[in-house]
Amino acid sequence: MATAAAVARPPHVDQTIAELKALLGERLTTAHAVREQHGKDISYHEAHLPDAVVFAESAEEVQAIVRICARHKTPIIPFGTGTSLEGHISAPLGGISLDVSRMNKVLQVNESDLDVVVQPGVTRKQLNEFIRATGLFFPIDPGADASIGGMASTRASGTNAVRYGTMRENVLAMQVVTPDGKLIRLGRRSRKSAAGYDLAKLFVGSEGTLGVITEITLRLYGIPESIGAATCVFESLEGAVDTVIQTIQSGIPVARIELVDDLQIETLNFYSKLGLPVKNTLFLEFHGTPAGTAEQASMVQAIAAENGGGDFAWTGQAEERTRMWQARHDAAWATKAFKPGWGMWATDVCVPISRLAECILETKKDIAERDIYAPSVGHVGDGNFHLTMMVNPDDPTYLARAEDLNDRMVARALAMGGTCTGEHGVGIGKVKYLHAEHGEAMGLMRAVKRAIDPDNIMNPSKIFGPIN
Repeated sequence: MATAAAVARPPHVDQTIAELKALLGERLTTAHAVREQHGKDISYHEAHLPDAVVFAESAEEVQAIVRICARHKTPIIPFGTGTSLEGHISAPLGGISLDVSRMNKVLQVNESDLDVVVQPGVTRKQLNEFIRATGLFFPIDPGADASIGGMASTRASGTNAVRYGTMRENVLAMQVVTPDGKLIRLGRRSRKSAAGYDLAKLFVGSEGTLGVITEITLRLYGIPESIGAATCVFESLEGAVDTVIQTIQSGIPVARIELVDDLQIETLNFYSKLGLPVKNTLFLEFHGTPAGTAEQASMVQAIAAENGGGDFAWTGQAEERTRMWQARHDAAWATKAFKPGWGMWATDVCVPISRLAECILETKKDIAERDIYAPSVGHVGDGNFHLTMMVNPDDPTYLARAEDLNDRMVARALAMGGTCTGEHGVGIGKVKYLHAEHGEAMGLMRAVKRAIDPDNIMNPSKIFGPIN
């Protein structure tokens, strides 16, 4: 499904490569295998290879790289770990993949102020390991061990978002290199400001289309005194979703509340050896004091019981919690392993939680009518759910049916006041839905893009599609 596509070489790219080679030496490569790695994320989208890959090691090097590319109007595609899901790192116009994975230092930990300054190549697991001894942690957990720069660029969230928010709420400030090669700081370490436009938030979720992030300041949180987890099975999907809605509406400060449907449970049992009943299941986690977590769990258990929930299995053991959440994070890979040789297309939408049950159930009807194998999971505490659509390569009609399913799911979410993507981002995969979601505001977004990047060299074709 995702073979490398031929890309027309941009003008002057050979001169760009020659100048970058003089600057970086062996940290520039045109090797096909490396270019292939940097032109394909873990999505189903077709691979487009860059003309070269460069490995930056400092903000000053990023500046120099951008200035060379800007002079020759050569596209730049920022690269962190390559775990995005909508073709964000592909190079449909060719150009230079700018890999920041070697910029991976934790620069400053401010324990008293609960914040940290990191380079963009630091991964979330690396950060939490580094700060563990301080009693603090960074809660944003999209599943993959993504880079912080990539997480900021795609406005990542994940299983903890229902309590701790997304990258939007947890980025305080950043340093970026703009398309003309300037190094600028956006935002401050203070917890609030009323001084001018909030440009840091403009770059959060910009997917590399406005510049290259070279430093990020993040909020941190105290590691909870007590953490408990539970699973609860339901005969009906409606009962599980109603439990989520009532839990949120009751103000119970649950840390994670994830819906895993029966098909997905079957794959997790196969892949992660969980041994769970093959039923619609909620995965939950509670943070606080021992008494507080116990009270939260008891309240959710009572709500679940009223909605047909049973077998509320509780654990306070760190090893069991880790195994449970790792299995949840491995859901896509479990689905892929369950259908060997099939293509994998992961997609998501997000709706107001009051419409969540309706959206999921109508989508389930569409799945059945189109005979698509598509297990679902969801960060349902904030109305976000995902499908992992598996595509049979031996059925020539299958991909078209999956595309139709995705179109219908997005249209339904938009009609309910939701969004075409809660956390995967736009990339190249969801460009066609943006006007339906934002209407005339797309013109304003394009105006911002043109003002900051008039030559359209920063990750072109992403979010907007062709812009000039």
